[in-house]
Amino acid sequence: MPLHYRFASTADLDGIVEVFLACWRESYATVLPRRLVEGMSDDRAVELWTRVLGEAAGADVLVAESREASGGVILGLARIATGAQGEGMIHSLYVAPHAHGRGIGSGLLAEASDALISAGSVTAHLWVFKENVPSVTFYQHNGWLPDGRTRVQEEFGEPEIRLATVLRQSQDPASPYNGRGR
Repeated sequence: MPLHYRFASTADLDGIVEVFLACWRESYATVLPRRLVEGMSDDRAVELWTRVLGEAAGADVLVAESREASGGVILGLARIATGAQGEGMIHSLYVAPHAHGRGIGSGLLAEASDALISAGSVTAHLWVFKENVPSVTFYQHNGWLPDGRTRVQEEFGEPEIRLATVLRQSQDPASPYNGRGR
């Protein structure tokens, strides 16, 4: 199945919400409390992703789209941002549960990393629910390691851990990241 990675537009809202809700309802059902999974309603998901896509006209959301005769189908998404001092962030990475194991998550993670590098990021971090062992394992397999930071967001009420990685070697000889790039 050929895949195409691209930045999302507002026209992708339905496909993004479909993948997002499938992840919450299927993938998260085994790792998060039931109240949290059930709390993500269709309306809440549409509101969330309408806001996200409208904030920057979708320029910070990547999608993995299958190439089929009937048109493209969104199978995954990653939301990225750049921060201060060369640090990038991956706010979300979701792959439709029926498409797990096809390399889509690794492809999205690589595309997101490349987009962050292009935007000038040297390092990046992401937050993942501590109990989401499959995702923690996936990220660690791809070079993202816990940096010791934790949080509990009021919205979710569940512990999260922060994972970080070095995206590339800095050109600044004084940078602490020299020699640790990918």
